[in-house]
Amino acid sequence: MSLTTLRVVLDQVGKEPPIGIGRYALELTRALIETAPHGCDVAGIVASSPAEEYARIEQQLPGLSNLFKSSLDRRQLAAAWQHGFTRLPGSGMVHAPSLFAPLYRHDRLHNPGEQVVVTIHNTAAWTHPETLPGRTVARIKAMAQRAERYADAVVVPTHAVADELSEMLTLGDRVRVIGNAVSPSLKPGPDSDARAAALELPARFVLAVGELEKHNGMHDLLWAWADTHAPDVPLVIVGMGTDRLADLEHLAHLDSGRIIPLGVLSETDLAVAYSRAAVVVVPSLAGAADLVALEAMSLGAPVVHSDAPALLEVCSDAGVVVARNDAAGYPRRLADAVRTVLDDATLAAELRVRGRDQSRAYSWRDSAEKTWQLHADL
Repeated sequence: MSLTTLRVVLDQVGKEPPIGIGRYALELTRALIETAPHGCDVAGIVASSPAEEYARIEQQLPGLSNLFKSSLDRRQLAAAWQHGFTRLPGSGMVHAPSLFAPLYRHDRLHNPGEQVVVTIHNTAAWTHPETLPGRTVARIKAMAQRAERYADAVVVPTHAVADELSEMLTLGDRVRVIGNAVSPSLKPGPDSDARAAALELPARFVLAVGELEKHNGMHDLLWAWADTHAPDVPLVIVGMGTDRLADLEHLAHLDSGRIIPLGVLSETDLAVAYSRAAVVVVPSLAGAADLVALEAMSLGAPVVHSDAPALLEVCSDAGVVVARNDAAGYPRRLADAVRTVLDDATLAAELRVRGRDQSRAYSWRDSAEKTWQLHADL
């Protein structure tokens, strides 16, 4: 019989396919189940969801000992947790892959098994609030203040984020750096040619992954493709729909077909896109884009990325760095950097080798073992 249960908040895991926090939570939880110490198991916590999402979670995480299903949907549960109105039944360890967590006063000193750990992936709400919706900034800061008061530890993906966060919140020694990693299932598969044809991928293209948000740097990237210095190859963007693209193409004076939006892809299709890209651009101004860079490098794509501190830390010397200062000139610098890699086969080959080596320094198993150690230390 299990003696200790680690309850993980499975935020957005049941979506198909899971993106963002959902992908992070899914991969970390899989690894937590695989590395659970003797006498420990892993349970899930999920907001009220459609039946097919519950089924998908149980299928993707067959080792879960239990799945607690809240009666509140995600929006209601987020509001309740933000104001401290709703607690989980029972007690024990809770691990949240974001700030979406039940944070409240508890006595860990006399009950060391009662602990809550949250995750903060980036500091954009403080360093670049103008790139996020005002409501999002307010929500993040409100939950961060609760974490400052009630969280037993805060996980961050890089030392760069830890340093930045120390200037925003008073967390003392409660911050622990536990990196992201690449999913073992992010592989092209034997039918990659057929999948590439189905996706209508060009013979040569540049790839970016992310939603059309300012903190991701996607607006700057679109403007880069409208610059006279832009390379004459299509820009494929995974995660972006067509709803706003037409307006942005018009504003940037882009010719039709220069930008190819693919929407959200399965892991297999995403791996095909990464592996066939001539260059992957990670233009992030402040967002959590280190996982995109790691994924691209692991699949042999040369990476061009901004000088955001987290990206500098994760990529080391395995990518071409573009400075973010002088915001007006940032799009042109992106265009110039991409063109340099496209035109220099020797540089591209070196980046492929360095990138694969760098990506091997990160694994979900290592992240999970560090997470279990963190809860043991608490």
